[in-house]
Amino acid sequence: MHSSRPEKPGSPARRRELTLEELLQGLEQSDRSVLARAITLVESVRADHRHLARLLVESILPRTGRAVRVGVTGPPGVGKSTLIESLGLHLVEKGHRVAVLAVDPSSRRTGGSILGDKTRMEQLSREEKAYIRPSPGGATPGGVARRSREALLLCEAAGFDVVIVETIGVGQSETAVAEMVDTFVLLVLPGSGDELQGVKRGVMELADLAVVTKADGDQRRLAARTRAQLLSALHLMPPATPGWRTPVLTVSSLEGQGMGSLWEAVLEHHEHLASSALLEERRSEQAAYWLDRALEDGLWARFLGDHRVAPRLEALRAEVRSGRRSPEGVAEDLLDLNWNAPPADRSSRGT
Repeated sequence: MHSSRPEKPGSPARRRELTLEELLQGLEQSDRSVLARAITLVESVRADHRHLARLLVESILPRTGRAVRVGVTGPPGVGKSTLIESLGLHLVEKGHRVAVLAVDPSSRRTGGSILGDKTRMEQLSREEKAYIRPSPGGATPGGVARRSREALLLCEAAGFDVVIVETIGVGQSETAVAEMVDTFVLLVLPGSGDELQGVKRGVMELADLAVVTKADGDQRRLAARTRAQLLSALHLMPPATPGWRTPVLTVSSLEGQGMGSLWEAVLEHHEHLASSALLEERRSEQAAYWLDRALEDGLWARFLGDHRVAPRLEALRAEVRSGRRSPEGVAEDLLDLNWNAPPADRSSRGT
């Protein structure tokens, strides 16, 4: 859709929006600028953009599914970006085309995103066979960009054979990313004591592969001890992948040590999935998971957009805040609206 308003003097000319055919052709040619615009399109909330994005994603589905999808999580300060850059450089050197979807934290007040991953992965961002896309987390649970899975599919359609998704390691982001990748990698800091620092049991249960980072210098011995603790802890948990025992590695991203072993472990896990038909099953279950999330998002948006809900909601919120009504009671009242009847027909119900 093009605006008929004239551009202000001195303002930059607005770029022409690409057609579906141009987007598809650009992705087929691995055009990075077209890929960037395609991801921007799927992240847009404009109605016309959402329609085109849906057509685009459904059109590329036959060209997706060939990449190795890797999720990386861990507590703040564990070195996720440093490890991803080191691993990415290793893979590019091996001839792979690597896409990194780095989901950044957003301000809860302003929705603004830090978007600093291109700076943190400066070396990798200069590689012709690598593509880094920082995406704002926005208001979605755990900071995971709502359209990260669609961005992953676009990267596959553009010919990237390895796609790495980084979480911010907060809230429910780990679960969401685990539902869009084949291999979920948990990073852990070297730590002393009986408890593993900064690691939640729920996250450990999702891990297909665990990695102790910063195993260099004076930290080597501490990293080895943490590795032993992790192995013991994981032995007591059900495996995230049936028939697979989660390996624990130690790496030094700064020294570039352990990247080959890390990638071999990812490939071994991927081969285990593929050879036992678990890969197809996992991806099918993930597609169903994202269908449910899309339905939740769509139903919530339509519910809030109903002209009968909007004028009542703020007043009812005020009653909940003041303690005059319970959240459950108010929710039931709103959900009990007779959606099939015109608003006027509801006056006799006294709700």
